[in-house]
Amino acid sequence: MNNEPWERRVEIGDCVLYQGDCLRIMPMLEGVDAAVTDPPYGIKEAAGKNKSRGLLAKARDYGNSTWDDEPATRARLELIREIAPLQIIFGGNFYDLPPTSCWLVWDKMINGDFADCELAWTNLTKSTKRIKFMWNGMLRQNNEPRGDHPTQKPIEVMRWCLGHIPDANVICDPFMGSGTTGVAAVKMGRKFIGIEREPKYFDIACKRIKEAAKQPDMLVAAEPEPKPVNGDMFAD
Repeated sequence: MNNEPWERRVEIGDCVLYQGDCLRIMPMLEGVDAAVTDPPYGIKEAAGKNKSRGLLAKARDYGNSTWDDEPATRARLELIREIAPLQIIFGGNFYDLPPTSCWLVWDKMINGDFADCELAWTNLTKSTKRIKFMWNGMLRQNNEPRGDHPTQKPIEVMRWCLGHIPDANVICDPFMGSGTTGVAAVKMGRKFIGIEREPKYFDIACKRIKEAAKQPDMLVAAEPEPKPVNGDMFAD
């Protein structure tokens, strides 16, 4: 019988991945430099929306799940802000978080049913920054595969986010999903701790991070702040 607060624990190189509820697992974590995550917003994005959406009518059907029926609880958000001195939280505009001088803005360069941009709240002491990166159907930049998770982020966008915290060596994503933050961390030579409740996405994350660990991009890790892809950042 498993008496631990997780269902499974997997180590891949410098990454430790947990399948379970982050509310139970986060209090056990130590030595985390930054929490970088994309919690559920409570917009029911997992409730079969993708298969019937405009340009995405032929997109993958992710089924009808309930994990995004409600936003992440206040208790989970408070723990995210407690486990690490630095925080980047996508969808921060959906939550009651303190005022910040630095929002990270992902301009998806699209029009349609989805929002034109996604916002990540941070506690960083710099001005708001923006990256332009197209992520729509067949027009995806870099032809990066998409289809593992309904709210999957591009690897380049997550690498850009991590570039704003160059001194953070240990990255934690308490809502790991399909593991994109972990893939970006591995490619940049960072250590990673990921937590995911849904078994199917945990399996996908393990597979993607294992593949990334075989080919880390150490040149990216040497850059203090990666430049945005086909875009610019607001001036300081």
